[in-house]
Amino acid sequence: MAESAQAPKLVYLVTGGCGFLGEHVVRMLLEREPRLHELRIFDLHLSPWLEELKTGPVQVTAIQGDVTQAHEVAAAVAGAHVVIHTAGLVDVFGRASPDTIHEVNVQGTQNVIEACVQAGTQFLVYTSSMEVVGPNIKGHPFYRGNEDTPYEAVHRHPYPCSKALAEQLVLKANGRKVRGGLHLVTCALRPTGIYGEGHQIMRDFYHQGLRLGGRLFRAIPASVEHGRVYVGNVAWMHVLVARKLEQQATLMGGQVYFCYDNSPYKSYEDFNMEFLGPCGLRLVGTRPLLPYWLLVFLATLNALLQWLLRPLLLYAPLLNPYTLAVANTTFTVSTNKAQRHFGYEPLFSWEDSRTRTILWVQATEGLAQ
Repeated sequence: MAESAQAPKLVYLVTGGCGFLGEHVVRMLLEREPRLHELRIFDLHLSPWLEELKTGPVQVTAIQGDVTQAHEVAAAVAGAHVVIHTAGLVDVFGRASPDTIHEVNVQGTQNVIEACVQAGTQFLVYTSSMEVVGPNIKGHPFYRGNEDTPYEAVHRHPYPCSKALAEQLVLKANGRKVRGGLHLVTCALRPTGIYGEGHQIMRDFYHQGLRLGGRLFRAIPASVEHGRVYVGNVAWMHVLVARKLEQQATLMGGQVYFCYDNSPYKSYEDFNMEFLGPCGLRLVGTRPLLPYWLLVFLATLNALLQWLLRPLLLYAPLLNPYTLAVANTTFTVSTNKAQRHFGYEPLFSWEDSRTRTILWVQATEGLAQ
């Protein structure tokens, strides 16, 4: 009884808790955070799977709300000890307007910060992105870099610009006095390209391959390397950081950490085939089928068509100047800083991550045996 009385009972809030990463963070907290008393899940669209979580020992509270609405965010944050802010609009294809992306990613983050200050919530973990750094539009490679590696972050696309601004807001908020006299402790995590169960872009590539008769055509040289990270390991790093912030506030407060695991460095296409190959697709060509100059022309043409058609209809192709630059630029990172500061080690091996993702693709398409 004495031990039970001494154990703190914490209230966590996960914004964007029904999203791709958010769902994994929610489930990881329920599995791996023994001090959890109440878990609040804040999202614009609440998912049916939330109901199954309400039967466990932890109080699960689903809150439908919009991060762009300050009063809704404030109500959700009130009484929370820790906020994990995963909510954001991830859009590199131009499905949303630049103003909408800024409103959700930048103003939404500012609303979360202000709510923490007003409510007296001391700990804030923010889901940033490697795209805050790069790859940049100049195509400069970033090879096994870390958080201190010099790199010219040159962006014009609304998404990476918004994530960079939001990350700056979070890091600058570290040390602000919150209600009750304590100080806000913040940090930001920069995952590389996330994959795993629920990854919509992986599903899109799979459907594209099916439409092309089970084939995908190589567009990117195999020599271009990217670091990809399993969603379960990203969720684990969020949970670990949220747990360690109180103990290591001086060291971790105001810091940013790349988030990667032991997934192999490969081009986007070759990496995706690790999962889509066992699901019946094949990648055609050892070299890009089209010359790079032609891809640049097509990407530019797509961007022009998107601009011309926007008043009439939504045209959001996978290929545009930004996605072409990202796919054709080597960008690989190290997570040594996360290991040093708070003992991060991947929870899921590459083999386990790969198996889980393949089974998800198969089950999603009704192919599982």
